[in-house]
Amino acid sequence: MSLFDKNVLDSHNQFQDILCPEEAFVAITLAAIASNGHISKEESHHVSGILSRMKLFQSYTNDLLVDMFEKLLNLLRTEGIDTLFRAAQSSLPDNLKESAFALATDMVLSDGDMTTEEQDFLSDLYHCLNINSDMANQIVKVILIKNQGQSVMDD
Repeated sequence: MSLFDKNVLDSHNQFQDILCPEEAFVAITLAAIASNGHISKEESHHVSGILSRMKLFQSYTNDLLVDMFEKLLNLLRTEGIDTLFRAAQSSLPDNLKESAFALATDMVLSDGDMTTEEQDFLSDLYHCLNINSDMANQIVKVILIKNQGQSVMDD
């Protein structure tokens, strides 16, 4: 079963407003990673490492982060990417929207390849989060520059 098999667009979203701001932030990131149809263990570990260094998650222990990931991945598996995204969108405070978009963009572009699904996801994401298109373009440009430098260093 693919992450995209469950169609939740016509069903009532019973998960809206159940995520705390931190969970909503992580859910946006997981949805970005899953926008190509799957989440690898490497991607999960990469996100976990990034989150553990963020001010937003400084009070979270490793166990709390793992529990949060399990909750969100379970929601993703059982209810689908649309439900996870809608719950996150409705719970994400305005002051975290640009940061969530930046991290989602970084996750999508980190492998140097962007699928059509990932591109569509990022386009939908900045619209859904009401991020100014100029700001969204700046974020994408910075992430592209960041990942070019990362690729050179990784070679």
